[in-house]
Amino acid sequence: MAGGLVALFDDVALLARAAAASIDDVGAAAGRAGVKAAGVVVDDTAVTPQYVRGLSADREIPIIRRIALGSLRNKLLIILPAILLLSQFLPWLLTPILMVGGAYLCYEGAEKIWHRFSGHHDDHASAEPAMPDEKTIVSGAVRTDFILSAEIMVISLNEVASEGFWSRAIILAVVGLAITILVYGVVALIVKMDDAGLRLSQTGKKGVAAFGRGLVKGMPKLLSALTIIGTAAMLWVGGHILLVGSDELGLHAVYGFVHHLEELAHEATGALGGVVGWLVNTVASAIVGLVVGALIVLVLSLTLHRRKAKTEARQPESAGH
Repeated sequence: MAGGLVALFDDVALLARAAAASIDDVGAAAGRAGVKAAGVVVDDTAVTPQYVRGLSADREIPIIRRIALGSLRNKLLIILPAILLLSQFLPWLLTPILMVGGAYLCYEGAEKIWHRFSGHHDDHASAEPAMPDEKTIVSGAVRTDFILSAEIMVISLNEVASEGFWSRAIILAVVGLAITILVYGVVALIVKMDDAGLRLSQTGKKGVAAFGRGLVKGMPKLLSALTIIGTAAMLWVGGHILLVGSDELGLHAVYGFVHHLEELAHEATGALGGVVGWLVNTVASAIVGLVVGALIVLVLSLTLHRRKAKTEARQPESAGH
């Protein structure tokens, strides 16, 4: 009996060590996958604060919470099952689907630039500002987040492609949860920076108060900068998805040209080659994203948007009759 009990304890200990090793493996794989997706994580963090710009302070955190929950649903309930099934049974479909999402990001970025420079931005600015509709804000943010989340999850999937099905599922779930907490935690800190600065400015200590006033004054500039970074990020990520996707589908010309420029920049700049090469690739991806996005904006402006404008113009006439 004693020998059997000792053997049982040995088996339990062996299982415990195996489980601990598996957890370590999952953690290490999730860490590698998260690092590979870091660029898109930065983009996601830069894009999100623009959605709460101009809102009252008491509405910022609730909306960010709703966007974060929508992002988590995107990753765990839609994207994760979809990419696991596709990677298992139809792996060739992942790239085309991701390219459609990349084209949407290019469109979003180009449309923002178009509104900025076409005069529509000024027209809206001169009008009486309306209270933003929270449902519209959240749905727009979650829709954009869906593309970025898909990119994050697919990049992560590529890093753990050699793992078994259930290991992939667990690792990607960990990555999705961790990245969502990281991104929206940082976003919440950014948008509440001015409130924290206001409280600090009301303290009796001169240094702390001065720092608080600096935070309050710097907040509008930071949000403006993040809006620009977010737009550029959409073009960069969208363009990069299209470049890599076209290369994987056998259309090597554009990607090959960009890769050649990246290598030339890397060789010509010595110790800074890695950084300069990355910048060349990033700028080229953003240019591709801008061109593709501008074409989509042009096509939609000549078709759907024009048809919508004509429909809206007819409505007052019908109302008059």
